[in-house]
Amino acid sequence: MSVFTLYGVEFSIDSNLSSETESLTSGKAYFGEQLFQGNFKENTQYRYNPNYLINVGDVISLKIWGAYSFEGDIPVDKQGNIFIPQVGVVHLLGIPNKNIKEKISEVISKTFSDNIYVYADVKQYQPISVFVTGAVKKVGLYEGLSTDSVLQFLDKAGGIIRGQGSYRNITILRNRRPVKSIDLYSFLLNGGVDLFQFRNGDVILVNPVKYFVEVDGEVNRPYIFELRGNRSTVKDIMKYILPKTTTNSFMITSWKGMNEDTREYPISMASRVRVKNGMKVSFFSSHYADRVHVVVEGEHKGLHDITVEKGESLYGVLKKINYTPLSDIKNIRLYRKSVADTQKQLIDSMLKDLTRKVFTASPSTPDEAKIRTEEANLVMKFVEEAKKAQPKGQVVLGFRDNLSKIRMEDGDRIYIPKKSNVVVVQGQVSIPGAQTYKEYYSVDRYIETSGGYTDRADRDHVLVIRANGKAISHKSGSDDVRIEPGDSILVLGEVGTKNLMLAKDIMQIIYQIAISTAAILSI
Repeated sequence: MSVFTLYGVEFSIDSNLSSETESLTSGKAYFGEQLFQGNFKENTQYRYNPNYLINVGDVISLKIWGAYSFEGDIPVDKQGNIFIPQVGVVHLLGIPNKNIKEKISEVISKTFSDNIYVYADVKQYQPISVFVTGAVKKVGLYEGLSTDSVLQFLDKAGGIIRGQGSYRNITILRNRRPVKSIDLYSFLLNGGVDLFQFRNGDVILVNPVKYFVEVDGEVNRPYIFELRGNRSTVKDIMKYILPKTTTNSFMITSWKGMNEDTREYPISMASRVRVKNGMKVSFFSSHYADRVHVVVEGEHKGLHDITVEKGESLYGVLKKINYTPLSDIKNIRLYRKSVADTQKQLIDSMLKDLTRKVFTASPSTPDEAKIRTEEANLVMKFVEEAKKAQPKGQVVLGFRDNLSKIRMEDGDRIYIPKKSNVVVVQGQVSIPGAQTYKEYYSVDRYIETSGGYTDRADRDHVLVIRANGKAISHKSGSDDVRIEPGDSILVLGEVGTKNLMLAKDIMQIIYQIAISTAAILSI
């Protein structure tokens, strides 16, 4: 829980909400952030550790046979001893686990000289309490066993705070002195977990993260990675990211003040190029591709995957498609990844601006401050949902467009719709659904036959989405848009806020999402 002043009053926000708003500034995940999901904390770990030192409270499972027989579970008392009937006291405190059989046999042999066989093992380890503090979600004192791993205690504390706590600089303190340093990347990368014997009152301290770089491009692990120091090389981080086999170049992006500096290097220079805190490293293949892959979906016959020469036009690809009598060739749709990325960046930018305005607006009265605080919670929930929007990246094609001038890109998706005689009405209407197309029906008439507007409908913001994806704005009461077969009518909702500046921004975001995803968000 973090506390700050908003609109002149104290405002609190939990760590989950904080991490969500933080993701607006960095959409990429931190390497390892999915580690603590509750999978470790419920497990009790009775693993064998040969170097474990016997402690008070441990339970020894003992079997003796031969000239003398005994079987039982004996706890180690406060003096570090166990008592064996007819044998006496055996001092085990501080004895390594691997040596307890020999130690017990040694004592027994003083009473019974021969034909004595011994089996001894630690059945139950000492229960302890360990403090977990630093950059964890729930600082506190947690119970466990002395053989439990640091993963179990961190999981009990809710895990490491995103973007604040270090996965590579975790310190275990005993009597206020460091006794061990832990780097969880060893576990994340190769499953390595050091065997460590906790003692009652130990402290696990998650130190703040100091150095990190963002990695993307032709890699199998596109995450934000933590560095051990501020002058690592690109080669140092390549062992984490698993670059793809085609990767032969990388680009370093750094910032000097408000200015961005980008430099490109061949992969052979990875051991000589250093990366510093906050840099971005993009890996890519600079091989020239002379062919592109296109996916064809919808109402057609024949191939669904087509490979064409680079530079081929949309018109050239459409000529290769075998259509059916139901193919609606007037409303063919083209979806492009680069367009989807641009739409996503635009939405994220608008969300960042909205978040900034929410936390910087100043009220004029205490009553207004209270209202603004409540609105801030609602707006942040809207932001959380809006950032999940995934634009389709549609390139709207007009029937008279010159398709021979549209060059295909790798990964383009062509959709051939089926001829339709229905009109879909969605959003803030009483009975959303599909209706048979009627030539003489207006937009308002279709809405009326869908039960009419709801109380939350924004009658000034109705969208008509043509079958080819083109969006047209309509205002209730006007005859500015003529409905065609296959169209969709989206009735947007009103924004429930008295802050006109925020209402305008939210409406623009809803409008942008509706156009790029054909989905409606509300607040």
